[in-house]
Amino acid sequence: MRNLYTANNLYALVLPVTSRSLRKSTPCQFNHCGKRCTRQRGLASVASVASEYQRQYDVVVIGGGHAGSEACAAAARSGARTALVTQKIETIGTCSCNPSFGGIGKGIMIREIDALDGVCGRITDKAGIQFRVLNRSKGPAVWGPRAQIDRVLYKRYMQEELKSTPNLEIVQGSVADVIIDRTCIGHQPTKEGHYGSITGVRLESGEVIATNHIVITTGTFLGGEIHIGLTAYPSGRMGEAATFGISKSLREAGFKLGRLKTGTPPRLDGRTIDYRNLPPQYGDDPPMPFSFLNERVQIEKQLLCHSTHTTPASHDLLRRHLHESIHIRETIKGPRYCPSLESKVIRFHDKDKHIIWLEPEGINDHVIYPNGISMTVPAEVQEKLLQTIPGLENVTMLQAGYGVEYDYVDPRNLRATLETKMIKGLWLAGQINGTTGYEEAAAQGIIAGINAGLSSQRKPQMTVSRSDAYIGVMIDDLITKGVSEPYRMFTSRSEFRMTARSDNADLRLTEMGRKFGVVGDKRWSCFQEEKAQMDELRRLLEHKRLGSHDWVRLGVQVNLDSEKRSAFDILRLNSMSMEKLVDYEPAICRFTPKVARRVEIEGQYAPYIVRQAAMLKAFLKDENVRLPPNLDYNKVIGISSEEKALLILTKPETIGQARRIEGVTPNGCIRLLEHVTKLRRATSVQGLVERQQDTGQVVSTE
Repeated sequence: MRNLYTANNLYALVLPVTSRSLRKSTPCQFNHCGKRCTRQRGLASVASVASEYQRQYDVVVIGGGHAGSEACAAAARSGARTALVTQKIETIGTCSCNPSFGGIGKGIMIREIDALDGVCGRITDKAGIQFRVLNRSKGPAVWGPRAQIDRVLYKRYMQEELKSTPNLEIVQGSVADVIIDRTCIGHQPTKEGHYGSITGVRLESGEVIATNHIVITTGTFLGGEIHIGLTAYPSGRMGEAATFGISKSLREAGFKLGRLKTGTPPRLDGRTIDYRNLPPQYGDDPPMPFSFLNERVQIEKQLLCHSTHTTPASHDLLRRHLHESIHIRETIKGPRYCPSLESKVIRFHDKDKHIIWLEPEGINDHVIYPNGISMTVPAEVQEKLLQTIPGLENVTMLQAGYGVEYDYVDPRNLRATLETKMIKGLWLAGQINGTTGYEEAAAQGIIAGINAGLSSQRKPQMTVSRSDAYIGVMIDDLITKGVSEPYRMFTSRSEFRMTARSDNADLRLTEMGRKFGVVGDKRWSCFQEEKAQMDELRRLLEHKRLGSHDWVRLGVQVNLDSEKRSAFDILRLNSMSMEKLVDYEPAICRFTPKVARRVEIEGQYAPYIVRQAAMLKAFLKDENVRLPPNLDYNKVIGISSEEKALLILTKPETIGQARRIEGVTPNGCIRLLEHVTKLRRATSVQGLVERQQDTGQVVSTE
């Protein structure tokens, strides 16, 4: 089925062609290297392969999970003719693990996806059955919007959304190979650092789809293997087949792959749970929607969750059976911040209980998801363990918990756009990059999809920096540091969390998305209208300026000094709110509660935003110094061999990225900057010389 061509340990995957086309040596019609060259014997040219293609798209997205759903919608929204290739159309939008979206850090990313006109926030608002803002007692900078969702409704609404998306076609099938063309390159990279370019994908059916832009979002299906006890078998999710062809293609293309693992808890029959002594957990009233387009969620009558906990008997039973699980081996890393029950018992041996949240999976569904007890011991042991937990003494286990081990690609192979550095036209998003969680996957999906779509139309790609969004923090962490365990987002990962909050994601990103053509008219109109209202209210508050004695006479406690303070400044006081400020400025009543609340938060964080402005200026200075993709780090004088190895492995795009690579010293960055500055100066002089020679002028470079 496959022909492989070896060149300096790099491989190209091509389709079989006729002997006539192999013998003929003609100029290449698809010149990626900028030089005239001939086809190599044993390789099909792009032109000859294209003749066998049945369908052609600007962008092909592989995988219909959370990353794939956002990627294909974003690519189509950019104007690219897009195909989503998925094994089963009916599983698009399936939530493989917990029935929830959002949380601390994660919820902010869902708001950021929505600000870029993504889909998962709107779908969550339609399928959500309990909404809560975590960390509500703390400041808005660390609020974590979260929602329980109805699995069936979420999947249904997501499929409806994608099926009605213009420029998007859904193709049912499994991808066997990614087709990479290297006929014009040999062993030398292009000036962009590419060793090849995408020309299509081949399905298991034998059909080949032509495209120059692919987004791979295969989740845990990439070389997936399920573990229950000592049993292991190939699968990406319970009841669904894993994919192995893509892993082989990526390895042969020169990518470094590793293995990670995750897990999911058993599913319980809620009708057999004794809730009488279990503390209930209520949702927020009223619930706060995820999408900036929505004032209300669709299902306002929210369901209850309950909490329980493990017991010493649970832990004793698990310890006696640890040897019966192959999943807990330490050679493959699992998620540190969402560990299995086995990992908790081993790591926190002094604790006599661990909390469990009993979460309903839907309105008309009796299945309960016990959040907190992911485990992979044999099914019969899991059933016995459940009986040691308060409220679950007589519970019926509907499905055993299991672990999944899967392939991932070292994300240091990626650019900030999520396009791979080695292969032109190939983007990776989701768990294939070493992350865990729906939110992290969806956030990568929308960026990869946007950029694949823009690239297919020869438009500049969009990058989101650390200062722009949590999405930018995640991508920067991945491409500069890599992963040794599944990556999960927290607010603590961002140094710009005072300015990157859940309430202002649209102010940070919607205008950017509109500039790149991926924010639709409806969202843009809503954004402009609300921003205009916020600006008007802020001007009103800033215009009302009083001395300290005047504010004190009005009942506002401020320091008695000569400084005049505006009503906007007064919002910084702990005792002040927009609701109280109405007494001093009745015109506030003209604005909606939503607008008033948003301006109130802006006022509270105003001094912190000023302080972060200096940080941002220094950050952007480094980010604007670009590094050549094909820079030879061995020629940089004054940096250690260890630093050279790290820079060669990561290939940072900017000086800022180089600074954030663990092991690269500040002195090393200075030397790197000096080297790049000299290169640019030399290149500039050379260009001047060539231009003067062309015009017959006398040249002096002194």
